[in-house]
Amino acid sequence: MLLSNGNIIPDIGLGTWKSSSGKVKDAVIYAVKNGYRHIDCAHVYGNEKEIGEAFTELFDNNVVKREDLFITSKVWNTKHRSEDVYGALQTTLKNLNLDYLDLYLIHWPIAFQSGENNFPKDENNNMIHTDTHYIDTWYGMENVYKKKLVKAIGVSNFNIKQIHYILSFASIPISVLQIECHFHLTQERLVKFAHDNRIVVTAYSPLGSPDRPWGKSDEPNLLEIGIIKNLAEKYNKSPAQILIKFINKLGLVVIPKSVTPSRISENIDILNFDISEEDMETLLDISHTNTWRACVPLSLNKDHVFYPFV
Repeated sequence: MLLSNGNIIPDIGLGTWKSSSGKVKDAVIYAVKNGYRHIDCAHVYGNEKEIGEAFTELFDNNVVKREDLFITSKVWNTKHRSEDVYGALQTTLKNLNLDYLDLYLIHWPIAFQSGENNFPKDENNNMIHTDTHYIDTWYGMENVYKKKLVKAIGVSNFNIKQIHYILSFASIPISVLQIECHFHLTQERLVKFAHDNRIVVTAYSPLGSPDRPWGKSDEPNLLEIGIIKNLAEKYNKSPAQILIKFINKLGLVVIPKSVTPSRISENIDILNFDISEEDMETLLDISHTNTWRACVPLSLNKDHVFYPFV
């Protein structure tokens, strides 16, 4: 998909959230060797050094060149002060063995206490939040963009009001909004607002993140929904492929996560079939009846003025 700055972001990428050490390096290498050109990372995932080893191996062995890949990372909540963004990016670039990123995102609109502890807590074990404004963080993002350390900047997990506020001050446009988006959470109003403002939307957890550590047995399993399984049989595809294709046909970039080779190959293999308009209408009719959110971090204070979810 075309970004507002003229660069291209591949429609399908490999997510690396929850990809554990000892597995993520091989997953990235396998993904790139099997057609992926978009890798989504974040400092807080704790696996960027191993991903950096994968990149070095891929480049040194001439599997791909650096310019062949679109690599994203995110500034974490403890680095929201404008003056902290540059250092945070330098750490990420060092970990990933890169000179620049294709995309750098503000991971969440809420700031934590500045420092090296990703999850600073007080004596009562409560997360220490601050009132650092995300617009201050955005100015730090513009600074690293102007230094040509990143090719595009954007936000993740922001709502319409927050995006609109940044747009009213920004000298560098928001290129990408990354949000949770799947069959039970299409977020169409937010997506439309982004598209109307020339912001590409990337969908994380398109399969509902069934392996999230806080998941409960009574929560939806998108891979087991009847209509999804029926369409998988109709199109001779897997339920995961139907879910990914559904979101991609809504005009979104999709970044499914896996470290399993067969699933990595399966998740990108959605370009050789299409879901009919009639079936898309059926899927949308059903999806509109649900607003289930899988990813609500317990570390975020719901009473914070910048909490993004209603």
